[in-house]
Amino acid sequence: MKRNWGTVLLSTVVVSGLTLSACNSNNSGNDDGNKAKDETANNVAAAGFPIVKEPIKLKMFTRIAPSNGPFKDMPVFQDYEKMSNIQVEFIEAPTDGFNEKKNLLFASNELPDALYRSGLTPLEAIRYGSGGQLIPLEKLIDAYAPNLKKLMETYPEIRSAITTPEGHIYAIPGIVTVGSARTDKRWMNQAWLKKLNLKEPETTDELYEVLKAFRDKDPNGNGKQDEIPMTARNGLSIVPVMAGSFGLDFQLGYNINLANDKVSIWMGSDKNKELLMYLNKLYSEKLLDQELFTQKEAQYLAKQGTGNTGYFFDQTNNPMLDGKVSDQYIGTAPVKGPHGDRLQLASPVPRDFGAFAITSVNKYPEATMRWIDYFFGDEGSTKLRFGRQGENYELRDGIPYYTDAFLATGNQSKITPYAGGGAPHLISDKVASYINPPQVQDAQKKLDPYMPKIRYAAPMFDEETAQKINVLRNDIDKYYEEQSTKFIAGALSFDKWEEFQATLKKMNIDELQKLYQAAYDNLKKQK
Repeated sequence: MKRNWGTVLLSTVVVSGLTLSACNSNNSGNDDGNKAKDETANNVAAAGFPIVKEPIKLKMFTRIAPSNGPFKDMPVFQDYEKMSNIQVEFIEAPTDGFNEKKNLLFASNELPDALYRSGLTPLEAIRYGSGGQLIPLEKLIDAYAPNLKKLMETYPEIRSAITTPEGHIYAIPGIVTVGSARTDKRWMNQAWLKKLNLKEPETTDELYEVLKAFRDKDPNGNGKQDEIPMTARNGLSIVPVMAGSFGLDFQLGYNINLANDKVSIWMGSDKNKELLMYLNKLYSEKLLDQELFTQKEAQYLAKQGTGNTGYFFDQTNNPMLDGKVSDQYIGTAPVKGPHGDRLQLASPVPRDFGAFAITSVNKYPEATMRWIDYFFGDEGSTKLRFGRQGENYELRDGIPYYTDAFLATGNQSKITPYAGGGAPHLISDKVASYINPPQVQDAQKKLDPYMPKIRYAAPMFDEETAQKINVLRNDIDKYYEEQSTKFIAGALSFDKWEEFQATLKKMNIDELQKLYQAAYDNLKKQK
């Protein structure tokens, strides 16, 4: 699984012609409706299986990734139907064009019972929730989702990330508690370090010296200066992976530092200037990949598998395994910056917003909540990710691993909706063996001391505020990306930094900061 931890853009898909007034009819209260609702709720078991005494059917709209097989053929859903007494008909839409089909469902008000792996944006959740097409989930979570409720109590940042300013929850995220699934590791070529008699760098200055040695001292031994000292994913992905060494954090899903409950957008700060100057130094001296701003993802991954790269960033060790050079690399800690900063970037625990939601046409919301809650516990998440014990996986010291025979088939992505990302479930250390092998675990241990105590995800805004933020960020983010790329590549002199700062001011970056401050203040009140 590959993640780009750069700036997270706030999606604001606008659906034209939405008519929401008719949607509230499904929520109208009358005696007959309440009686039917009570009878439906009584059919739901508070715990254990089956979930319902009498079988029920649900329709769920879902995204299907290119690597997936049909959901109806996945053992997790076949077995869970027998366990739960709930038959789910998945309405599958390919990744390409999925958002358009999702928007059409809401625009036409031809709704399924639930949206699974739906990738709802915060703006969509608020729009369709306040319009009556999605139902509030907070009371259902309290009464019918013990696994999810426990996670929200353990990690309060989950609730803050999914609760609207009015206190409602309209969508459930995917939840990642295993640290190694939330970070890009810092892989360094230990074979080169040993050959050149170098130690792992501890500071930005030491990293610079190590990279120079990689460039100049022929560590691959072929007599050519063809080594790649350092590379990263395309474009400004290099900024977040190095930002922590310069005291820059990524809170609230943006370029934000939090100190004493104060929000600070750091794009025009002196610390960011120091970071960009350091990256410019690396780039201008060919210590940083000269294809950084042009290479595609496939090219980047291929470089990891050659063994001819000195330092790079990736969540897993898969590309190195494919290239059979994994023993050549070791995970390292983030380097200490000029002011003693040493922070590791990590994605939030609530990672995939809007993964699951229940619509207003659903006649069985209580049973539906119990159905999805299963996947936020160890048993359900194991079944979702690994399939059937014995057939697809085996337990080793209580941890599920795919069997060698099943791995040999290459059918892992056919049996789990996890493949392709975005499935509503728990990714914990107990179910992450495939993405958390020993080498990755060791690399994560180097990062753990420098992980933030809490990583706040992007907050929920009301629709009006979300639209304001979208307008501001469209201009500010584009300008920041363009100018920062030029600063790093040397196409723009740092003599222009004050001009850069002044332009950000003209683009109302201070107003954007105030909006995030208000959202953070509201978040603190909800605790």
